Amino acid sequence: MAATWMKWMTELSSRKWLSRLIGKFSHSGVSRAMIPLFAKSYGIPLHEAEKELREYRTLNEFFTRKLKPGMRPLHAEPGVMISPVDALITFMGEVQSGTILNVKGQDYSLEALLAGSPRVELYKHGYAFVLYLSPTDYHRIHAPVTGKKLESEHIQGRVYPVNDFGMRHMKKVLCRNERLITYISHEYGEIALVKVGAMNVSSIQYTDPSAKSWEQGDDLAYFEFGSTVVLLTQNGTFTPWPELAPGQKVRMGEALGRFNSANPS
Repeated sequence: MAATWMKWMTELSSRKWLSRLIGKFSHSGVSRAMIPLFAKSYGIPLHEAEKELREYRTLNEFFTRKLKPGMRPLHAEPGVMISPVDALITFMGEVQSGTILNVKGQDYSLEALLAGSPRVELYKHGYAFVLYLSPTDYHRIHAPVTGKKLESEHIQGRVYPVNDFGMRHMKKVLCRNERLITYISHEYGEIALVKVGAMNVSSIQYTDPSAKSWEQGDDLAYFEFGSTVVLLTQNGTFTPWPELAPGQKVRMGEALGRFNSANPS
């Protein structure tokens, strides 16, 4: 009964108009008064932030904060794909004939996730990570590889929560929510960086909409409130780091694995 009630309430709160209303408040000067409470409630490590707490003019400005230089060192080994975000790994595994299997009990079709893109064929037997960002996490998204933008697609959708409840009890959240997809070519193939909006996320923004290429670790985009990144690698190009497993936290810049062409002989 409780799960049914929560599901019903989530359906009501997933409307874009409500998300826009919350977004409008978070961009207003009035929201500034909420920053200390927000930071304390979520235990945000303020020593990492680029600015002092009092310097942020709105809650959104604080939420999308940059970090001080050196706070997220990049894994320096060549041929490695780094985590684009601070996040919890909720899924990692091989894509099975175009399907990401058993993400919180649900299977996801790449055809639906990528909205029928002709690039789906390149990822049907690739590797996938699902990375969940909680409100506590740093919310900027960085380039996991050095490469060039091949294509960008913004898919309109709902704003269901992508927390544990939403992923388990709402149907196919990753395919139904708003998504901003960036396809990036790199030395060993290409990747798809799928940024999935969530409840109370009023937008997903590119840091520089005119950017055509990135160096690994460059500031690429950001979420306004918590969300999820799905990271896909091209068929047969990637081997994950053996120490990683679902349920682990990763930080931006840490190694997720190595591209196969870069493996030492």
